[in-house]
Amino acid sequence: MKVDYIALSIPIFFILIGIELVYSYVKKVQYYRLNDSISNLSQGIGQQLIGVFMKTILFFGYTYLYEHARIFDIPTNIFIWVILFLGVDFLYYWFHRMSHQVNALWAAHVVHHQSEEYNYTVALRQSWFQSWFSWIFYLPLAIIGFDPMLFLTLVAFNTLYQFGIHTKMIGQLGWLEYIINTPSHHRVHHGSNPKYIDKNHGGTLIIWDRLFGTFQKEEERVYYGITKPLASWNPVWANFQYWFELILLAKRMKGLKDTLLVFIKQPGWQPEYAGGALLPPDIDEATYHKYDEKCSDSLMAYSFFQFIIALALGSVQLFLSSKIEFFQNVSLTFFVILTLVSCGAFFERSRWLRLFELGRLILSWGLLILFWTTCPLFWKGVFAAIHLLSFIWFLLIINKIATGE
Repeated sequence: MKVDYIALSIPIFFILIGIELVYSYVKKVQYYRLNDSISNLSQGIGQQLIGVFMKTILFFGYTYLYEHARIFDIPTNIFIWVILFLGVDFLYYWFHRMSHQVNALWAAHVVHHQSEEYNYTVALRQSWFQSWFSWIFYLPLAIIGFDPMLFLTLVAFNTLYQFGIHTKMIGQLGWLEYIINTPSHHRVHHGSNPKYIDKNHGGTLIIWDRLFGTFQKEEERVYYGITKPLASWNPVWANFQYWFELILLAKRMKGLKDTLLVFIKQPGWQPEYAGGALLPPDIDEATYHKYDEKCSDSLMAYSFFQFIIALALGSVQLFLSSKIEFFQNVSLTFFVILTLVSCGAFFERSRWLRLFELGRLILSWGLLILFWTTCPLFWKGVFAAIHLLSFIWFLLIINKIATGE
């Protein structure tokens, strides 16, 4: 039976986020900002919901090769578990490294690096489209003959392990720093400091970075984020912004060769006639500024309330997606993403927000109608009450969007 270990781990993720929040409060350090955290979690929700439609298709490729092209019939024992663990981690290293060195791959992976904080919500900030191509890197394992379910289990372990290293709570870990990927190593990976860029690509182990020359020890303060900040809380824009930049650059190219090179060269590449390579700028405390638009407590409270609704609806869909109709799945995903866009827009006080939010609230009643025959009466009442409250609340704060007060 295919088990979604990531979805089952969601409660643990939020428990650890809560622990980190308490830790930062007790230590009087600011590890979290509401706007950044909701932006990170919005990416995670979107990635999981879009994955509902893609996971079976993507897993099919591995399974097909295993069933029709495998070289060996490999038994399942502890030795094979260890070999496959190393194989998954090795191929993850190369996928991750290529995602930093090929523009078309970076266009997806960049989403994970856009946050200017470093905490457990950043671990959940995932591209909505990266999984569409990451599976290709693992196909050699299917051809060799490693069982698909065993492969899925170890890929899930690799992913879950990496959640735990997205924290500033844990310092260096002595001799373990030479073997496994630690919070210290991964903090370096998320840095926009020139010496830290494109370092420490390992998933569970750090040995691959040490072997292939991409290791960097944490030595100076890490400035988190990317060299050209996203400067937006819009989750949809976050997934398409770099593609937009690549297309604009490609339009400036002379000839088909350079047009194609835009997508396969490393980030920052430009031919000499277009200005030459863009090198990462030096960064220090004076030049590092986090994106943080002014937003009133009332707007933040409303945005947080809507985010909780999106989180609840998204969680329900993840666990019931196989039991509801395709059109209901699509409609629910679309509505949740609209809600996440709205949450980000409140933090930015976007000019188009008033009409957008009004339309979204009206659309929410259409969602209730769509699920009318399958939703229990109690939950119909809860859904209706929540959205009536949202509508009244929005009318009370609508004039604060322009002023931010």
